Amino acid sequence: MARSDWDDTEVTLRALLADVLGLSPKRIAGFTEQTELFGALPEVDSLAVASLLTGIEERFAVLIEDNDVEAEDFATFGTLLAFVRRKVLQ
Repeated sequence: MARSDWDDTEVTLRALLADVLGLSPKRIAGFTEQTELFGALPEVDSLAVASLLTGIEERFAVLIEDNDVEAEDFATFGTLLAFVRRKVLQ
């Protein structure tokens, strides 16, 4: 994956998070790899996770199987970004 694609993945994921969670793009832009998501942000509940998975499939043109997803993938922004990058590289 080229560096520009790598960066585009992060930009697209941030936009998706803003759309699904209803958070401002400015707030999402402040997320670091250590920013906790599931269990830390009230906006990230099980319904949001399902919407995020659907959005990831649509925006990145990937298929996510049930057994592809672990709870840890939604622990932080960094783990979610790593999950998306793994799926895009498959």
